[in-house]
Amino acid sequence: MDLKRLTEAFGPSGCEAEVRRMLREAAEKLCDDVSVDRSGNLVCRKRGRDRALPSVAVAAHMDEIGFIVTGHTDDGLLRFRPVGGVDPRVAVSKWVVLGPERLPGVIGALAIHLQSAADREKVLGFDSLYIDIGARDGKEAEKRCPQGTYAVFDTPYEEFGDGFVSARALDDRVGCYNALKTLQSDYAGDLCCVFVTQEEVGLRGSQGAAFGIQPDIALILEGTSANDLGDVEERFQVCVPGRGVAVSFMDNASIADRELFFRVTALAARRGIPHQVKRGVTGGNDAGSFQRAGRGARTLALSVPCRYIHSGVSVAHLGDVKAQGDLVAAFLSSLSE
Repeated sequence: MDLKRLTEAFGPSGCEAEVRRMLREAAEKLCDDVSVDRSGNLVCRKRGRDRALPSVAVAAHMDEIGFIVTGHTDDGLLRFRPVGGVDPRVAVSKWVVLGPERLPGVIGALAIHLQSAADREKVLGFDSLYIDIGARDGKEAEKRCPQGTYAVFDTPYEEFGDGFVSARALDDRVGCYNALKTLQSDYAGDLCCVFVTQEEVGLRGSQGAAFGIQPDIALILEGTSANDLGDVEERFQVCVPGRGVAVSFMDNASIADRELFFRVTALAARRGIPHQVKRGVTGGNDAGSFQRAGRGARTLALSVPCRYIHSGVSVAHLGDVKAQGDLVAAFLSSLSE
């Protein structure tokens, strides 16, 4: 499974079936115990040989930010709302695709020539934006895209520059990519790689997954926001693409297990795996669910830094993607040792 195919799959929160189908097809070649729970999470278990070793879950979310159709205008435009955290400023004039048939559309707003001076001073909210699918009227628009139709940005995968990649849904298909690779591990303890739903709308899928798995240790593989552009001081940069996987000590959903945090950063240093500490308490991820479910779990988030996250196109460094996978493999190996 390559990263290009994963990032170009259609999978907004609540509509992850295409991504899940692709991952399940690949996982079943690596693991005998593959199932889907009631929340749509893909759960892949490898039973261990050594019961003395801790059970480990490696989790990544399948869903991406997107949009959902809420209504139609008489002249054939689609009213819509965001699914997940999307800044309306990044949506204007962007191509999107809608539904399983990938119907093309454009997010439109009143042209600058027609805006008043007051209009130009404010950010247009989603109630002022529409999706244009080229429909003749409201009836045609409703027939082609009824209420509840999902949409995502239409962005191709492109490698460029010195090891960089631009794509949509790098958050969190980079994590899915490495969680799938983790299934190739020969870890002697119980290992569960789980691909969860609806992270972008409140960690919903992982709540059920965490309760069902209840591992001793949970590693959350994520994409996270970088802030390294312009004149931003280094202490405010959060993390920087190209400097390795970002290890979090805390975010708005959880606090990392201290022993795990220091063990993993020391391990990365010993093994020469590029890494950095995430310099900011921002966002939240599925570690919050695993830390709280049942008897709880020792959690740690390992993230790939992404510029322009939660927009139509993000940028990451392929070296950081590799570092994330390498650090997970090194950690599992160290537990066995």
